Amino acid sequence: MGHGPGGKRIPILPPSTYYTRDQQATAALLRARRPYLVKNIFTGLGVASFAIGVYAFTIHAVAQDDFSDVQVPDAPEQPPHTPHTGVLKAPPDLERLKR
Repeated sequence: MGHGPGGKRIPILPPSTYYTRDQQATAALLRARRPYLVKNIFTGLGVASFAIGVYAFTIHAVAQDDFSDVQVPDAPEQPPHTPHTGVLKAPPDLERLKR
């Protein structure tokens, strides 16, 4: 039990919830949500249609790109061959320390 002003004991109520033990919505929750149902549906449809519109516009805009005027260069020249650049070997004095 909790303590209120002046040291009085206040009974602690069990937490109220809008869900049953099976996690089903209670009648109180359904009544509380009812005024917002239509507004939420229209808001969701608006957000979804905006996202789909942006996606469709982007796909349409990219599909119109024409790269026929862009010159593709030939393959780049290969750099001169430098032997043994892929494998690094430790200097001799470090080889001695590894043992």
